[in-house]
Amino acid sequence: MASLHTLANSFPGWMFFCCCCCLPLLLTSSLPLKGAPSAHHACRLRKIHFQQPYIRNRTYTLAKTVHASDKDTDNRLIGQQLFVNIRENNRCYMMKRVVELVVKDVLLTEVKSQYPHVEEVAQFLASLTSELSSCQFSGKRDHIENNLEQMKNKMEQLGENGKTKAIGELDLLFDYMENACTDAPKKGGNKKKN
Repeated sequence: MASLHTLANSFPGWMFFCCCCCLPLLLTSSLPLKGAPSAHHACRLRKIHFQQPYIRNRTYTLAKTVHASDKDTDNRLIGQQLFVNIRENNRCYMMKRVVELVVKDVLLTEVKSQYPHVEEVAQFLASLTSELSSCQFSGKRDHIENNLEQMKNKMEQLGENGKTKAIGELDLLFDYMENACTDAPKKGGNKKKN
């Protein structure tokens, strides 16, 4: 019988080697561990995304600039109310949906020409949701849809100020996304603005 070295030196031998030895390893390494939730890894982002000073600065500066023109101090779009009745393991999925909504219905509308850095921040947030494309909810979806609907309704009721408020809360959105979707959430994601 030919040795592995001899087999690996011929094309048919190399194919045989890959099919018998490498393929099973690749398949089993991509399968979830028994008993582990399969959505867990799909609903995680690397902490490094949120540690880039450039985009963090752009996001926070944009939020601060626009927040100054937000006259409504009674309402909040991004806050703990998003997580009411949402299980811990669905929070990242919830934030993915919120970010998709803010990018599509706010940042990529006519406001992108009104404020500096909107497109950069929108691209960054869109890249995060793209990376979370496989992130799915587990269990019942009703609470997630209900909380999203409440946020949309509140934004619509506020009219143009709803978009202003959403942009003014981008720093909160950034923090909530980081807390919900990274493996080592930082404390204080529910900071309050005055």
